[in-house]
Amino acid sequence: MSLTESIKIPVMVVAAFWVVEISEDLLGFSMSNLGIYPRTFEGLIGIIFCPFLHGGYSHLISNSATFIILGASILYFYPKISKKVILNIYLLTGAGVWLFARPAYHIGASGLIYGFAGFLFFSGIFRKEIKSMAISLLIALVYGSMLYGIFPHHPGVSWESHMIGALVGVYCAYIFRNYKKESPEPEINQFHGYDYLEGYANMETKRFKYVYKEKEV
Repeated sequence: MSLTESIKIPVMVVAAFWVVEISEDLLGFSMSNLGIYPRTFEGLIGIIFCPFLHGGYSHLISNSATFIILGASILYFYPKISKKVILNIYLLTGAGVWLFARPAYHIGASGLIYGFAGFLFFSGIFRKEIKSMAISLLIALVYGSMLYGIFPHHPGVSWESHMIGALVGVYCAYIFRNYKKESPEPEINQFHGYDYLEGYANMETKRFKYVYKEKEV
């Protein structure tokens, strides 16, 4: 995946965050009740909608740039598993908040952001690859202060989302630690430039190949 494509996807997601926030502001209502409310049936819907809801423009601004940078990093550096990683972080973080967090509405994309950071940092540790470790070091230098957010320090901040998201990111880094970036060797076609015998196509297997051999004179 090119750098442009990697950036475009999280930018579109963040644009959706802004559309929701501006709509709430213009129409004068809040959709916070669509957030995650732990251990209630109604709160399950928040697993899907929680990242799109924010508690004001300052909350949204603080999440926007970080979401784009970390989301694009996963898409760019781990393209083959990025969709699986992001989906796991999305659903498992929401489910974890629903199961274990305080009884209050939990909103915002912070859980995803902590999940992205946790994955990017610990992937380098688990893989022990120079490139992956360099990414880990960069994440630690730029976003090391995020560690403070996994502890309770303000009643209006969902530190549970931060902690659970980070743990899910570590989990994803571990289960995908053996992923290799190189593509598998393509299967060798041994037709040597001769026309393909269409009528026998269903007979070719890994152990049986069509090899044209000229008749000896």
